[in-house]
Amino acid sequence: MKPPYTITGKILKLVASISEKIGAVNSAHLNKPPAELRKKNRIKTIHSSLVIEGNTLTIEQITAIVENKRVIGPKKDILEVKNAMAVYDYLDKLNPYSFDSFCEAHGILMNGLIKSAGRLRNKSVGIVKGSEIAHIAPQSEMLKPLMNDLFNYLKNDDDLFLIKSCVFHYEMEFIHPFIDGNGRMGRLWQTLILKDTYPVFEYLPIETLIKERQEKYFEALGRSDITGESTVFIEFMLEIILESLEELLNIQNVSLSNIDRINLFKSIIKDDYFTRKEYLKNFREISPATASRDLKFATENGLIEKTGDKNTTRYKYK
Repeated sequence: MKPPYTITGKILKLVASISEKIGAVNSAHLNKPPAELRKKNRIKTIHSSLVIEGNTLTIEQITAIVENKRVIGPKKDILEVKNAMAVYDYLDKLNPYSFDSFCEAHGILMNGLIKSAGRLRNKSVGIVKGSEIAHIAPQSEMLKPLMNDLFNYLKNDDDLFLIKSCVFHYEMEFIHPFIDGNGRMGRLWQTLILKDTYPVFEYLPIETLIKERQEKYFEALGRSDITGESTVFIEFMLEIILESLEELLNIQNVSLSNIDRINLFKSIIKDDYFTRKEYLKNFREISPATASRDLKFATENGLIEKTGDKNTTRYKYK
């Protein structure tokens, strides 16, 4: 059964703007941002997602943990960061359309934090805001059928992935399949769904913008609960996605290193053979000599293999 939502004029306008920005990101070679920017954004993502859930560590402390330095802080908070690092490092092995993969990710994210990490809850829960119950989640015996329906929608519906990612995020939060960790799983899985179609989303700090608008985030969830459909939440999340792409495009003087170019071209060419001319065509801002140096570096470091000579030279990623 398809989750209820309405495609509004605002949603269509946001989708068109996001598609335009993704095209601009690809043209600027930012679909896989430079390594240092990727590292900073990953740290910001982990920090923001955990702060929303009450983690007290600063971004400097999280940076230190990422760099394997000793940090003094609450054990639980440090473990949350290490678990988040582990699951983000594992993203390429997760299948966004697999319920088993979804549970595996929760097991990594909540390992050592709750006894039922990776397993659906077996009791009823209510979400309390202040002194009031804001949401009563579906009963535990309904969880598996509801999650199966949600994954079937994700796999089989013809709607755009941008919209489906938002719908999944909201519906998963509504179902509340786990005792704890539902919020961070909703945000993580939306990133994974988007990344599957648009690689740039792996490194966009969407969660930082959610943290900055935390009150509106929960308000959008609540309003969707009241209306019985995810339309309001879709509009909110698409605004966040658009703004995150605009921030990426506003970065001034982004310069790619040879490793950045080599890794980016691998995601474009995949397993096909290519020539220096084809490599250069993707990086018009560099000279033929720089392209040659890039390919020589990649060959000498075992990243690509070279066949032929002079005009017949071809390359292929290992």
